[in-house]
Amino acid sequence: MHPQADKTSTHLIVTKQLGKSVQTSDGPLQILSSIDLAISAGESIAIIGESGSGKSTLISLLAGLDTPSEGSITLNGKIITVMNEDGRAALRNELIGFVFQSFQLLPGLTALENVMLPLELSGDKHAKTSATALLDRVGLSHRLSHTPKQLSGGEQQRVALARAFVTEPAILFADEPTGNLDSKTGEHIIDLLFELNQENRTTLILVTHDTALAARCQRTIRLEAGRIL
Repeated sequence: MHPQADKTSTHLIVTKQLGKSVQTSDGPLQILSSIDLAISAGESIAIIGESGSGKSTLISLLAGLDTPSEGSITLNGKIITVMNEDGRAALRNELIGFVFQSFQLLPGLTALENVMLPLELSGDKHAKTSATALLDRVGLSHRLSHTPKQLSGGEQQRVALARAFVTEPAILFADEPTGNLDSKTGEHIIDLLFELNQENRTTLILVTHDTALAARCQRTIRLEAGRIL
């Protein structure tokens, strides 16, 4: 398994005066401004706000998928804003799991192969055993050989959850994980997400429009026009 973050340390993620602007035909557009955050290991955080408030941009920055225009981000004691893309990618592989609204499964692979993939990429010789066990945990032991198009939306998101947790990440980013699901299926996925999260003592950072879902997290951060309220 990957090296773990120090889950006893005070703050796993710290941002200072974080900002992001992009150039448009009308000049610079400020997406995020003066974001100061401190997130402890094992915490569950909901990031809420209207569309366009900067939620997805913020988690892209926190995960090192994007670079800020100003400010700094420290992840597990390492300042990722001074790293190159290879350095950030290595840290992501070591510490971070993702669950997206659109599932992001590879269509040519079976459920088992999709979950095995991140372990195989890291050279884990027990990838099949670990992936099979986690698919059983999310109730899909009868669907191992099915491809995404043979699975329902809820089943695809369960595969995505298994893939996210199979590397035992220290931090899980979930971006509107129930956005493409009906309310009943979405509730089941969220129950499963929080169960897996508690079992793995993962730091959960969840982007959502759903206030009931946000209320299940220990803390809520509301963004409005790129700033924390």
